[in-house]
Amino acid sequence: MLARWGIRLGTSLAGIALGILLSSAALSKFSVNATAVVEASILFWIIHIAVQVLALRVLVRQPSIALAGLLALASTIVSLIIVNAVVSGLVINGLQTYVLATLIVWVTTSVSDIVARRMIKARAATR
Repeated sequence: MLARWGIRLGTSLAGIALGILLSSAALSKFSVNATAVVEASILFWIIHIAVQVLALRVLVRQPSIALAGLLALASTIVSLIIVNAVVSGLVINGLQTYVLATLIVWVTTSVSDIVARRMIKARAATR
């Protein structure tokens, strides 16, 4: 169980960091320095989990797959806004940049979740 949690944590943080780096490379109004990537990834992960748990437990009684995807997008943009306000080496300017960065980070975190599930499944199959 601890190994599964470690796999999920590691792939999630890698997905967030990759999303931040891709956003910085692809978007001219998104910039980040090396230290901020680490800080932003950790803070983003904490905020993202907190927002999702809060929304699922308090706001949504019976989540559907579509609602879960919408909630993931909403928690991603909320997390980016908070991380941008807190982490000094991360700068996001403009609504369009926020929207595009949200999509990039959402895609990379979704892919990292799929990778984590496959790694956990493969690990369980070898036991």
